[in-house]
Amino acid sequence: MSSQPRTAIVTGASQGIGAGVVKAFVARGFNVVANSRKATQSTEVAASSQVALVDGDIGEPATAARIVETALSRFHSIDVLVNNAGIFFTKPFTAYTSEDFKSLVSTNLGGFLYVTQLAIKQMLAQQTGGSIVTITAALARNPIRGVPAAVPMITKGGLETVTQHLAMEYAKDGIRVNAVAPGAVDTPLNRGTPKNVLESLSPMGRLSTVKDITDAVMYLTDAATVTGDIVYVDGGAHFGHW
Repeated sequence: MSSQPRTAIVTGASQGIGAGVVKAFVARGFNVVANSRKATQSTEVAASSQVALVDGDIGEPATAARIVETALSRFHSIDVLVNNAGIFFTKPFTAYTSEDFKSLVSTNLGGFLYVTQLAIKQMLAQQTGGSIVTITAALARNPIRGVPAAVPMITKGGLETVTQHLAMEYAKDGIRVNAVAPGAVDTPLNRGTPKNVLESLSPMGRLSTVKDITDAVMYLTDAATVTGDIVYVDGGAHFGHW
């Protein structure tokens, strides 16, 4: 007698890390609800019997509600949430505008808050535990001279903190809350930056791949007694100077 497939929600799922995570879950037999602003136009992720696509800005509460409603109507449970949606751009601290700040807060923090609240409510109702993994950034722990990212790191650092608080709050409910903190990754987001510049941001002198990040997400999804952890996939950048 086979058990019901688990259901994962993945935000920021149309390309790069998000698309890689969707494909990894499908390969493991999960049903997946994949969200991005234009998920239905993705060239990397397609709708199927296992994959439901939900278009919309994850920074809007209504989008989070549609994602959760889709998960329950199509697949009848929410077992895993991967908060991958995020925006990142660099400029001198004094050059960030109020609109820049609002955009970062909306996507990186609002995009985490609304869908995570709804997912946890459903996991509590199911009484079968669950896993939440959020993609943060190694830069939140270890600033790099020449990468002026102070304002985006307000949001990414906040995600590290809330990860640990939620892990403690819901530990006895079996809901595990962890994060993956990438360094420089070979994704479409970085196509405009020369490869040698990106490689210089890692003590190992190499970029992480989408698979490297996806493997970390899969590990945390399965690691039954790991919670409140930040897994750094950054070639060692978070703990040293080079």
